Amino acid sequence: MKVIIADKSHIKYAEIICETIAESAAVRGTGIARRTPEYIATKMENQNAVIALDGDKFAGFCYIERWGHGKFVANSGLIVHPDYRGGGLAKKIKHKVFEHSRTKFPDAKVFSITTGLAVMKMNSDLGYKPVTFSELTDDPTFWDGCQTCKNYDVLTRTNRKMCLCTGMLYDPTKPEKKEPKKIKEKVFNRLKHIKETMFLKKDKK
Repeated sequence: MKVIIADKSHIKYAEIICETIAESAAVRGTGIARRTPEYIATKMENQNAVIALDGDKFAGFCYIERWGHGKFVANSGLIVHPDYRGGGLAKKIKHKVFEHSRTKFPDAKVFSITTGLAVMKMNSDLGYKPVTFSELTDDPTFWDGCQTCKNYDVLTRTNRKMCLCTGMLYDPTKPEKKEPKKIKEKVFNRLKHIKETMFLKKDKK
């Protein structure tokens, strides 16, 4: 198994990457900002993505997006093929794409929005902190990408202040002076439950 920076030689995997992301979202019942194979291919050409391969077989993927004129970057589309889940590959990909983001865009703040508890914990271990959406990019193009998410109505009716996703941010201008505090999974579970209670009950009225 190898986890490497993707390039144009990996464009042949773009279709299966998009299919795997969509299938995973359907199984989990979560929202997702859809991306096309062409979009994924561009990320590979610009070396703004990380891919995991088992020989020639696709195993996992994540890509980098720049927002706010480069002031922010996001590590998006983290996915592991079903055949390789449960072995810690997601964490390896997450670490690789985070290191690549910090090397390629050293002054940018790195952020993530997700409903996934596992991703929240990985972000926390890397030094991300939960933040309000107001601390993330205000680039309208980023938020427009959420239109394909089934929870987009929650985002719009709160004027982009919050959603079922949790915003997390790594700020390179505020380095940790000590080992980042580990946030327990039950904390994220409680946060997710509160959001679902707030917004999903409104939909049933």
